[in-house]
Amino acid sequence: MDLELVTIGTELLLGHTIDTNGAEIARRLAVLGVRVVRRTSVADDPAAIRDAVAAGLARTRAVLTTGGLGPTRDDITKQVVAELYDWPLAFDDTVWAAVLERYRRFGRTPVESNRSQAEVPEGAIVLLNRWGTAPGLWLEGTPGLAIMLPGVPLEMRMLLEHEVEPRLAARGGGAVIRSRTVRTTGIPESTLAERLGEIEAAIGPATLAYLPGVEGVDLRVTAWNQPADAVDVRLAAAVAELRARAGEFVYGEDADDLSRAVVDRARAAHCRLAVAESCTGGLLGARLTDTPGSSAVMIGGVIAYDNAVKTGLLSVPSTMIETCGAVSEETAGAMAEGVRRLLTADLAISLTGIAGPDGGSADKPVGTVCFGLASARGTETRRAVFGGSRSEIRARAAQAALWQLYRALPAGDE
Repeated sequence: MDLELVTIGTELLLGHTIDTNGAEIARRLAVLGVRVVRRTSVADDPAAIRDAVAAGLARTRAVLTTGGLGPTRDDITKQVVAELYDWPLAFDDTVWAAVLERYRRFGRTPVESNRSQAEVPEGAIVLLNRWGTAPGLWLEGTPGLAIMLPGVPLEMRMLLEHEVEPRLAARGGGAVIRSRTVRTTGIPESTLAERLGEIEAAIGPATLAYLPGVEGVDLRVTAWNQPADAVDVRLAAAVAELRARAGEFVYGEDADDLSRAVVDRARAAHCRLAVAESCTGGLLGARLTDTPGSSAVMIGGVIAYDNAVKTGLLSVPSTMIETCGAVSEETAGAMAEGVRRLLTADLAISLTGIAGPDGGSADKPVGTVCFGLASARGTETRRAVFGGSRSEIRARAAQAALWQLYRALPAGDE
């Protein structure tokens, strides 16, 4: 089943509110085999709402709207959509009783404008809202199917789960749309694509999408409109093929996080970790300690933002900073050795760089980051240049440091 989604609210177009409803609806409907083929956001304007809903019904004969069901003058979705079906609004005593009961429970008294929430199109199925005052509506007639939900995220989510999904599942025929994700890092998107080769032919009819971000490139494979068992088998085979071709650049699947993988490897190896950070200002330590169980391996870290901290606390020679610079492989190596010694860690990593937007030079442009990794086996250093904004450079640097830790730790039974 194909469906169009229309999210309604001037605040969406002004950028004051991010349309998280649309993303959640699309994900949840896919599980039922319902494909959202178009998403449109419009203002609280009768003509805009009418055009978007009418066009969607003409294309797919199924539209789901969010927003514009409240009691204020800009909540006009219900009236506009009802006109498309030529169904007049009528006062529903059951809906009004539910509104009154909700107000009573919260010790409040409704105002006259709240009565409009009990006006529903004749012929519509009322989707009672136990989490708010605006009911959802299910209209099915000559124009097609129109489902109207409130824009408040909690109310939308609960009505979707308890009222809409069961009705759509009943007409879905058992076909589903499911996706799996293989997570990679440390390899550019174009290089990864070359490595995967003609992967589409091997995993078809499932489809593949490359999703680059600051943490790496996710590979999302999707199987469409098949029985659940068949989809799961096909996705498992596709994931195995992707992992085999991407090889050592894969660190997990779906919601896996690289920091979790690092902590797991460190725990299995009984390896105690320490970090020394300059340009990331604690972001790397935060990524590691955000992982449950990290206290078993993470000793601590030093934010050596000022050169005086590098020399005084981490014992980086001042002559090294003067000669090589605070952003250099030499300084990064000395930082890693210093924090390993200071915190008696088994494995320590450091990073120092230029996150921008200023401070770069011809030989050390903005985005230059140097890394040091110190252990009982010695110290290794490397340099990288990352693109993007200040926050993106910092995030990419932290991810690269985690990747270096991950590769330095034994794989165990993975």
